[in-house]
Amino acid sequence: MGHPHKALRTTAVGVVSATLIAGTTLGLAPAAQASTTAGVRFVDIAGDGGTILKANVITPAGAAGTRGFPLIVLPTSWGLPQVEYLTQAQKLANSGYVVVSYNVRGFWQSGGEIEVAGPPDVADASKVIDWALANTPADAQKVGMAGMSYGAGISLLAAAHDKRIKAVAALSGWADLIDSIYSGRTQHAQAAALLDGAGTLTGRPSAELQQVFKDFFSSNLSKEPDLIAWGKKRSPQTYIDQINANGAAIMLANGWGDTIFPPNQYVKFYEELTGPKRLEYRPGDHATAEVTGLFGLPNDVWTDTGRWFDHYLKGEDNGIDREQPVQLKSRSTGGYEGYPDWKSVAATRKKIALAGSTTIRANVDSGANGGVIFLSSILDQIAQLPPMASIPLLPRRWAAVWQSEKYASAQQVRGTAKLHTTVTATKESGTLVAYLYDVGPLGLGKLVSNAPYTFHGQTPGKPFGVDLELFSTAYDVPAGHRLALVVDTVDPLYIEHNPSGAQLTFSSPEHDPSYVSVPLRKQ
Repeated sequence: MGHPHKALRTTAVGVVSATLIAGTTLGLAPAAQASTTAGVRFVDIAGDGGTILKANVITPAGAAGTRGFPLIVLPTSWGLPQVEYLTQAQKLANSGYVVVSYNVRGFWQSGGEIEVAGPPDVADASKVIDWALANTPADAQKVGMAGMSYGAGISLLAAAHDKRIKAVAALSGWADLIDSIYSGRTQHAQAAALLDGAGTLTGRPSAELQQVFKDFFSSNLSKEPDLIAWGKKRSPQTYIDQINANGAAIMLANGWGDTIFPPNQYVKFYEELTGPKRLEYRPGDHATAEVTGLFGLPNDVWTDTGRWFDHYLKGEDNGIDREQPVQLKSRSTGGYEGYPDWKSVAATRKKIALAGSTTIRANVDSGANGGVIFLSSILDQIAQLPPMASIPLLPRRWAAVWQSEKYASAQQVRGTAKLHTTVTATKESGTLVAYLYDVGPLGLGKLVSNAPYTFHGQTPGKPFGVDLELFSTAYDVPAGHRLALVVDTVDPLYIEHNPSGAQLTFSSPEHDPSYVSVPLRKQ
C-alpha cells in the first residue's frame, strides 16, 4: 500500500490518546452518578472460553421472583468501561427492561485480548444472553442488543449468529469495516490511529491486532489481501443473509461527519436488509449525536432506540413502524426529513461538468482538506462551521478546481455525490482526494463532502477512469452560491501514496466526459 508514514502515526496516536482520556473521563461522570441507583449489580460473566467479562445488571423495580421482562444487552464502546451505559440502562429498566451491560473482552477489567469484533466477541454476546436468561427475570423470546460504536458492530454481528436476538439498535457503528477505514483503497490515518491509541491505553491488543495495525500503517501492499479478509470477517455486511434469515428488527443511526465509520457503508447495508429496519442520520462526528444521552440529557437517538425496543420487544403500538423508515436531519436546517427508502432521498441529480484538461503536482496539501478528526465535525454539528477554504486562493499548481454556475435558488444536497473522471498519472501509484464545497459570493468554500481515492499498478502516461462516491450528506447550498469540486493529493485525514515528483492530469474525453453528479432533494 505504498510508503510508510510512521511519524504521522506517532503524532496521531498522541493526539487521539489525549482525546480518549478526556472522553473516558466524561463518560465516567454520568455513570458514576447512576451507579448509586438501587437495582444495579456488578457481576462477572463467563464469556467464550471462560474469559471473564465485567458486567452490570439492572432489573425493573419489584422484579424479584418474577419472569418475563424483555432483555437488552449492551456491549461497551471501544476503550470505554462497563459503566458507560448506566444512565440509559437505568432509564430502560425503569420502563420495564432487564438490562445487562458488559465490558467487551480485552478492555479494562474484562479478561482476554482485543479481538476487534472477531468470533470470540460474537460468542461472548451469546454467553451474556445465556447468563441473563439463567440469572435474571428475562424473557428468552424478547431479547435485544444495542450499543454505540464498537458495541453497535458487535450487536449486528451477534444478530447474524444468534436467532434469539429480535431487535438491534446500532448507533454510530459499522457494516463494512474495510469500507470504513480503507475506503477508496486509502488508509484513514487519523481514524485508525484513534483506534490504535485507544486500544493501547485501555486494553490489551492481541498479537494479531498489533500486526494488523503495523501492516496497515506501513502501507504494505503484499499484506492488503490479508487485511481485507481480516476486515470482512468482522463486517456485518458479510453476514447480511444470516441477519435477514434470523429476522431481527434493525435500527441504524450515524452522523454525517463520522470520521471513524463514514455514512456510506451503512447505506448499502440498510438497503439489503429485508426485515423491519430504520436508518437515521444526523449532523456530527463519531457518536457525538448520541453522547449527551449518556449524561441523561434529552437525546433523539436514545429516544428512538427506546421506542424501537418498545415496539419490537414489548409489542407497543407507538407508531414507529408506521413512520418513514429513513430519517435525516439536515446539517443546515436542523429539521428532520422522512423518506420511504434511501433511493427517495435524492429526487434528482445535477451534473457539474469537469471540462478541459488540468494537471496538478502531488505531495503538497493545497489547503483544501477534510479537517481534523472529531473537532471539525463537532464544530459543524454545533455551530454549522465545517472546514473552509478560499477557493480563489487555492494554488492551482496543487489543486484542480471546477465550479458550477451561481444557483438562483437553494440547492438541497441529499445523498451521495459521485465523481467520474479520467486520470493520467506520471507514476504507477497515487492518491487523490475530492472535495465538494459550497462557495459564497466572496469565494469562501464550506466543505459539503469529500472522499479519498488511491490507485496502484497503473501504467504511467496511460489514461484510466476513476469513479468515486463522496461521503453521503444532507446540506443546503443557499441561493446565489456555487458548488465547487476541488481535487488535490494530500489530506491529514488519510495516508497518501504519491511518489515524489508525481503529477496527475484530469481530462474530459469527448466520448467519456468528466463530471460530478450532485444528488438533490425534490424542491
